[in-house]
Order: sequence, then C-alpha cells, then structure tokens
Amino acid sequence: MPAPILATKLYVPPPRTEVVPRPCLIRHLNEGLRRKLTLISAPAGFGKSTLLSEWLAGCEWPAAWLSLDKGDNDPTRFLAYLVAVLQTIETGMGAGAQSLLQSPQPLPTESLLTALLNEISTVQEDFVLVLDDYHVIEAGAVDEALAFLIDHRPPQMHLVIATREDPQLPLARLRARGQLAELRAADLRFTPNEAAMFLNEVMGLGLSVEEVGALEYRTEGWIAGLQLAALSMQGRRDTTGFVQAFTGSHRFVLDYLVEEVLQRQPDRVRTFLLQTSILDRLSGPLCDAVTGLEDGSRTLEALERGNLFVVPLDDERRWYRYHHLFAEALYVRLMSEQPDQAPTLHRRASEWYEHNGLPSEAIRHALAAGDFGRAAALIELSARATLMGRQEETFMGWLRALPDEEVHRRPVLGVYYALALVSHDLETGEARLRDAERLLDGTAHANEVVVVDEEEFRALPGIAAITRAYHAGALGDVSGSVRHARRALDLLPEDEPLWRGAAASLLGLAHWADGDLEAAYRFIADGMESLRMAGDATQSLSGAFILADIRTAQGRLREAERIYERALKLAEDHDENAPPGLADLYVGMAEVRLERGDLEAASRCLQKSGELGERGGISENRYRWYVAKSRIERARGDLDAALDLLDEAQRVYVRSPDPETRPISALKTRVWIRQGRLDEASDWARERGLSDRDDLAYLREFEHITLVRVLIARYKNERKEHLVRNATELLDRLLEAAEKGRRTGSVVEILVLKALASQAGDDVPDALACLARALALAEPEGYIRTFVDEGVPMARLLTEAANRGIAPVYTEKLLAAFDSVPRRGEGESHPSLAEPLSGRELEVLRLIARGLSNREISERLFLAVITVKGHNRNIFRKLGVRRRTEAVARARELGLL
Repeated sequence: MPAPILATKLYVPPPRTEVVPRPCLIRHLNEGLRRKLTLISAPAGFGKSTLLSEWLAGCEWPAAWLSLDKGDNDPTRFLAYLVAVLQTIETGMGAGAQSLLQSPQPLPTESLLTALLNEISTVQEDFVLVLDDYHVIEAGAVDEALAFLIDHRPPQMHLVIATREDPQLPLARLRARGQLAELRAADLRFTPNEAAMFLNEVMGLGLSVEEVGALEYRTEGWIAGLQLAALSMQGRRDTTGFVQAFTGSHRFVLDYLVEEVLQRQPDRVRTFLLQTSILDRLSGPLCDAVTGLEDGSRTLEALERGNLFVVPLDDERRWYRYHHLFAEALYVRLMSEQPDQAPTLHRRASEWYEHNGLPSEAIRHALAAGDFGRAAALIELSARATLMGRQEETFMGWLRALPDEEVHRRPVLGVYYALALVSHDLETGEARLRDAERLLDGTAHANEVVVVDEEEFRALPGIAAITRAYHAGALGDVSGSVRHARRALDLLPEDEPLWRGAAASLLGLAHWADGDLEAAYRFIADGMESLRMAGDATQSLSGAFILADIRTAQGRLREAERIYERALKLAEDHDENAPPGLADLYVGMAEVRLERGDLEAASRCLQKSGELGERGGISENRYRWYVAKSRIERARGDLDAALDLLDEAQRVYVRSPDPETRPISALKTRVWIRQGRLDEASDWARERGLSDRDDLAYLREFEHITLVRVLIARYKNERKEHLVRNATELLDRLLEAAEKGRRTGSVVEILVLKALASQAGDDVPDALACLARALALAEPEGYIRTFVDEGVPMARLLTEAANRGIAPVYTEKLLAAFDSVPRRGEGESHPSLAEPLSGRELEVLRLIARGLSNREISERLFLAVITVKGHNRNIFRKLGVRRRTEAVARARELGLL
C-alpha cells in the first residue's frame, strides 16, 4: 500500500548542497519575521521555493510547509491539510479543529479557523508556516479564510506565501500598516555575479564572462531559464553558438529548451516523462500503472539524481513531483505528440487511485479522461461519505464537471446534489430535486435510469422527502415541512437511524414554528435518540441546544439549564476534542445565565464558546453568538456596541428550517427604542406590515410584542391616548395566545409590558396587578433581566410593589440588580447625560476636538468614513447639539475633554 496522499502535502524541501548564496534575500526574510506576512510573488521559475528552502535550513524557527494544488480550492480540504501540516510543528496542534472538520454538519470557515487559532496561541515557540504555490487557489472562500487567519494571527506564527501572482488578500492594508514583507521578481532575479556562480560553479559549464552576460541579459535573471539553458549546454562544444541562438520570450525559450532536454534523454526516459506528466504527484507504483512498466521507483530515483526537475515530497523518497514549469511543458509536448494517449493515461491513473482507496483522485482523473460514466459511478459511491465529511464544494464541483445528462439519469447523484445545494441555494436545489424525483416516481424509462449503489438507492425516496422537508421549512412552509418529514419517516427503513433522526428533527422544527412547543420537544428528542444510535454525537449536541431553546420559550429556565449541563458533561466525557455543536451549548448557557442576572458568568460562557472556535456552532445558529453578546453589551449600557453586534448577526444569519422566533430586525428595533430613535422604530413596524389589529401567529409573536414597545414609547412622547389603548388591546390578545400555547416565557414579558402600559396611562393598581402575576411566574425560574432591562419605570413599579408587600424577597432581589451592573463609559462620561457616550464615541470626540476631519479620524482609528459619520451623529444626539463646534463646547462644559 503506498503512502497516504496526505503525506505528499507535508513537505519541507530539503536544503540543497549546491545553491547560490543569497545573503541579502536571506536577511530580508529574517527581517520579515517581525511582520504578519511575507509575500514572495514572482512568475514561475524565479527560485521562490529554493530560496525558502535555503532560508529555512538556517532559520532558528521550526517551519511547516504546505504545497498547494488545485484540489485545495475546496475550503474543507484546504483547512484539513492546513491542520495536518501544522501538526508537524507540534503533535496535536489543531486537533480540535481537525475534529470539527470531520463533522457531518457544515461549520462556518471562520468558526473552524477561530478554533485553530486558539490552539495555535497555546504553542510555546515561534514558528514559520509556508504556503507554496498559492496561485493555484481561485476560490474566494479560501482567500477569505486566509485573510481571517492573517488578521487574527497569533504572535508566535509567521506566515509566508509563495505564489506566481498576487493573492486576493488585503495587501494594501497590510502594506500601509507595515505588516507586510515582500520579495518580487526584480528581487529574485539572478544578478550577473549570481548567474556566473550558478552557471560555472553549480552547473560546471566554464562559460566566459561574455557568455554569462549574454545569458543573464537574455533570460533577465530568470533562474529556470538559466537552469534549462545549462542543462542543454552540458556536453556541448559550441557553447558560444548556443548562447548566440538563445533568444526569445520565456514561452519560446521554454519550448526550445524542453525540446533540447527531451531529445537528449533515452527514449525510455523520454516516454516516461511524457506519460507521467498527467500526474500531479508521482510514486513508483502509480507510475508503473500509468506507463505499463515496472521500473517507476528506479526511474524516479535516477531523475532526482540527474537533477531533472524532480522534487521529492517526503523523506522516504516515495512521492515526488515535477517542477511545475517542467511538468507543464511536458504535458504540452504530450498533447502535441500523442493527444490520443492522454485519456488512456488518465484512465489508468484513475483505476490505480480507486484500487488504493483514494476516490477523490480517482474521480479527478476519470473526469480528465473524459470517461464521464466512470467518473459518475465513482462519485455515486463516494456521495454519502463526501457530504457527511462536509466537502460539499468538492462534491458539487465534480457534478458540475459532468455533462448534465449524466447527472440527470442517476437518481442517487440527483438527490444528493439537491441535498448539497438546498442549504446554499434553495431554488437550484429544488430544481435538481425535481429532476431526481422524476427518476424515482416511475415516469422515466427504465433504460434512462442508472444506479450503481443499490443500497443508497433504496433509501433515496426517504432522503428526497427529507430534502423536501428542509426546503419547505426554510421557506416558512410549515405544513409542507410536516407533510414531507412524515412521508420520510414512512419511507425510511428502521435500520436508517441517521436519516430517520433527521426526519424526526425536521418534524419537530416544523411544530416549533407552528407554536406547538411540546410536540416540537417530543419529536426533536426522538430524533436525537435516533442520531445517537447512528453515532452522530454532533447532531445530539445540536439537538440539546434546540431542546433547551424550547424549554426557555416555555419559561422553564431551570430545565433548560439542566439540559445544557447534561449535554456539556456528555461532550466532555466522551470526546477529548471539542465536537461541533459544543460552542452552541455555551451560547445557550450564556443566555440563561444572562437572564438570571449573572453577566460575568454569561460573558465567561461566550468567551468559552469563542475559544472553542465555533462562534455559535453550526451555520444556522452562528448568529446567536452575536445576539447573546449584543444583549450583554446592552445590559452594560453600550447600546452602539449592541447594535454593531446585531448588524454582524444579520450578516451571518443563514435561512434554515430552524424557526426565526426572535428576528434580528426586531432586536435592533428594541435597541432603537432604548436610544430614543422612535422614527426608525416606527419605520420598522411599517416595513414589516405590523398592526395592532393583525391576526396572531407564533412566528410573529416577538415582532408584535416589539410593536407594543413602539406604541408605548410613542405614547410617552406624544401622549396620544389611542397609542396606549391599541398597545393594551394587542397585549390582551397576545397574552391569551401565549397562555393557550403554554409559552410562559412570552407570558412573563407580555405581563411586564401590560404593567408598563398601565403605568404609562397612570393606572397604578392595574399595573401592580399585572406585575404581581408576572412576578409569580418568574420567581421560581429566577428571571432577572426581563425586569431590569425595562429601566427606571420598572424600578419604580417594583419599589411600589415592595412597599405593598408583593413578592417582597423577589422584588428586593430585582431592585438590587438595577445597581449591580457597571455602565460602560459612565466613568468617563457625565451623569447629566441621559445616555452616556461609549468608549469609541469618546475617542472620536477627542479627535474632533483636535480638529481632525472625518477621513483623518477614519484612518487614525481604522474605521470606514461612514462609520465615523455614524459615531458623529450619535455624539451630537447624546450631547444635544448639531455641529462639531457645539459638540466640543458642550463636552468641555461637561468635563469630557
């Protein structure tokens, strides 16, 4: 059995015994260690890898080297190799991220990188990470991942990128901040002295000064060109004639030199070079399979000894690759001389990879051979494992490379294609599913249908129904989601616990969206048990998060907390690495701890979630980390930070069957109300089409409660009686619906608002009666923030309740909580301000006082100009001014400057 293909990626080029010393470049690389990134960007053949090899051989820091290829455009594969290569620095580094990558649930790339960065930050010594051949990366997702890695780089890691073209990274910003070291083609080209040393001392040619000068001039210091020229001149007597004939652009020079090199090889070696040029990586057995000979290992060793552009990829010399430029030239020559042979060679490579358990490479070569039937069969056999391994981009890339008719006649491929697409592109996923269902419902001719994996085919109707249920749920079609999920359970055999668990969970989510929380809890719990039987611990953790969410909606905070605690203990007992979904549990625990008034414990839970690297876990719930963090900032009084976090939550939110019971836009509206921005709050209500006369539905309950808040706030400003009357009538209807649905969490909030509405209308007895009911429901579960977040009006009501002996112990605890939270910025702001300036606003205000323009402030604080203008508006509003000069004068009056 050959070495695993992964071993070919973990490559640090061995130091060459004969290289041209380049002390200036080595010094430049050493100086670059103080920066975030070193970029070596130059065309092929300028000695980038050789220079790095020489530098690392003398560098005190250990190094990890990752050679990239086109397959690494899949983000999951890129991250898998990144983690693997880092483990050559320290065993176990990135083990947690590695575990996340193997999860069947898709995780956001930033979450995986955060987990990896947290683990890197624990490494004790400095090290270098080299990404070689980065020019093969075309995927924006990989560029974004690398940009995130650079922005959040731990200080002990220095990144080096070698590439033929500039990557799509924020190079200008890094350059402006002094965080980028660069080497370009002009730096790497050989000087005349270096060219002479290379040609005469390393290659042993004994050329004259004039001949060296001519070659250096004509190649412009291009190292590969000089090397190819030197190989062509070895054994020649008329070196002067060769040098004089050596002209033309790089492409023509390369064509000429490769022809010269190839013509000087024995026929057997020449044939070997051409036939194996189809391979990205070479091993003896693989080359034997492709060429039909039995001397692959010996030939590779001889090519390496002869310095014939063969690079070893491991210490055992089991895997090699050709110099990229040489490989490209060989392949061009093969296609010129023997174009009909290439498909056969690719097919042989595909068969070897298949028999050696490397399906991805087998599929790639089958596609290159144009053998689409073989490729489709291999993809079908790998479909479940590829998708469960979260390599959706790889899977969809394979299918896009097939002719449509090949996919359309294979129902297994069609359904799995739809399953992969539906979480990214609902419309396209549904279209693919329709095509596949046509093959399943018997309307297609038998000779049109091709099935390779019979076992997978038998489960296909149920998997298709699950995909339908997901699609309907994501569109908000609750009845459709229920119908398809029930059909999936009817169709799936009992020995398919993975898919049965998924169907039951989708059914539970549909009931949740419909407001039947108890039925939702029951179905999701059953689904989690099926997934546990299937060995899917990740989904079990995600299910615990949902179950606790439901209990929270039911007002059962203590039970929700117990669910989180049990799941956390289970995760810690059964997996030494952090499984996907674990960070979700810490987010949920943070929300419970926050509601119960323990801000510090809530903050610690969110910090733990961040350290685990998921920022909210699976992609559907990622936004919740930002929502929870926003509520903490709101509790601390930093409303601008709370809004920024909600903006980020909105950016990362992904539509899914999980019911959106607390829309982010409504959460933002609640912050606007606290800021006194009632025009924006009213605009939100109009845009959402909300009215106090609407028919009520569970999925709009949170929005209608938010509408009540808008009406009460407007009444306090405008004193129009119909506003508080409309609010009260809507609250009565909301209360009836919430009580009927046994959603005690909503009932408590609605009663609190009824108390505040009555207080605003000067009906204190009714206000206290509503408050007493709310307190009676809330006290056993330990609610705190639901009351404290209402501010001074609630404090006054609670004081009156305490005076009248209403829940005296609980009201005393709640009143104490009003004073227990430090308000961020108040230490520097002024007590006469109704809303204190945040720390960032104070920074902007001080720069305004120094006379800086908005653009100058944006550059100083690394903010967008539009963000600075937003801070200006907030400062003016809080200070009660309209102009910069007035703001500065007012701030000085208050002692802020």
